[in-house]
Amino acid sequence: MRKLLLFLLWMLPLGGLQASSDDQDVWLLVDDETATLHVYRGEQEVERFSPVSLGRGGAKRLRFDGDRATPTGEFRINWINLDSRFNIFLGLDYPTLGHAREARDAGILSDDQFYDYLSYYRRHGAPPQDTVLGGNIGIHGLGESDPTVHRRFHWTDGCVAVTNKQIERLVDLVELGTKVIIR
Repeated sequence: MRKLLLFLLWMLPLGGLQASSDDQDVWLLVDDETATLHVYRGEQEVERFSPVSLGRGGAKRLRFDGDRATPTGEFRINWINLDSRFNIFLGLDYPTLGHAREARDAGILSDDQFYDYLSYYRRHGAPPQDTVLGGNIGIHGLGESDPTVHRRFHWTDGCVAVTNKQIERLVDLVELGTKVIIR
């Protein structure tokens, strides 16, 4: 019975996972290779922040809790904390359904863990943050962190960091549901 429920949950679309996309929507592109965050409105670049810092563990498609890597892929901003220790925190919907499916197919998540993921997402409209893939990934400012370290090293535990001034500008440009691509 549980396998049937898993199959049905897997086949049904998850509410909130896919937002409509207007060709003039603001979206973000984080490029690990150039350590740059690009802000686009449709196809037009409107702002660029460089350097940005990513996770100390590099950038990779499937990250694991504690490996300090920044996950790559397409995400949505699904929560905003204006009172973060990093000044402002734009939370991403990681791990996405695609990440969870890949992890299940690779044997990283069991069928039961994948079912739990789907059940949680359906109940809360957001992915669980306590899977083996980790969670609490986002874009944030420096807070009280050292700007010199920020300019020289990837220092986060898996997030994308920009300066405090840049995160304050970003929060004016984005909203819940804004697309973020990390590559």
